[in-house]
Amino acid sequence: MHTSIRADRRPIVTLAPALPTGLPDPYMSIPMRYTPGPLQPFGEQGLSMRLRLPLPTHPRGLVVLLHGVGGNETNLASLGNEVDKDIVVVLARGPRALGPDQFGWFRVGFTANGPQIDADEAETSRRMLVEAIAAFQSQHGLAPRDTVVAGFSQGGILSASVALSAPERVAGFGLLCGRILPELAPRIAPREHLIGLRAFVGHGREDTKLPVAWAQRAAALLDTLGVTHETHLYAGGHGIDDAMRDDLLAWLDLVLPARRTAA
Repeated sequence: MHTSIRADRRPIVTLAPALPTGLPDPYMSIPMRYTPGPLQPFGEQGLSMRLRLPLPTHPRGLVVLLHGVGGNETNLASLGNEVDKDIVVVLARGPRALGPDQFGWFRVGFTANGPQIDADEAETSRRMLVEAIAAFQSQHGLAPRDTVVAGFSQGGILSASVALSAPERVAGFGLLCGRILPELAPRIAPREHLIGLRAFVGHGREDTKLPVAWAQRAAALLDTLGVTHETHLYAGGHGIDDAMRDDLLAWLDLVLPARRTAA
């Protein structure tokens, strides 16, 4: 495990109050090399997604990005814009409509006793994403070893849920300002199946929505499970800043290394 503390910088994504007016991306004013494609439905349970365009001619990897509660798939477009050009980037939209352009992966209430979730909705979203990732891999001719799922807040929760329950489907997962659901415990794969899995945990020390203790618990659980992981703690709150973004991208380069070309 590696833990680092970085100074807080301008956030890319922040979690707005409950049922927000949306999660504005302050980086949207910066010219982007890629654009999110049209929204495409997947299955019949409300999951949809956009592909980063243009698609690579010869893709070497797949990265699936999952937004937080009350946001939508475009919130992580700027992060997806920084992923290597030879990787297919999927911006997924949660199936639960919470308001205009506001979606989630499951309903959650924040109480004095901590977050209280709708476990059935979380499980439905987990299963849908496992199925969707398999379909994306088939469509683009990519293997699980070429695949990473990552997300912010509730999207990070689902990323961990997918990877820890179906490690045969991905090479690694990114947990950004999220947590590993205690409710996931019965579905976590046996330790011997998790040997090849890699994880990135990034969290703000001043996070008041999901306190940093959740990142520390996640790191401890990953140690117990034998999952190779990096844990980075930042000076900041519930959001992805430049430092977290850069560390995640560097980790992605390790998990999905560029292929060498013949001389």
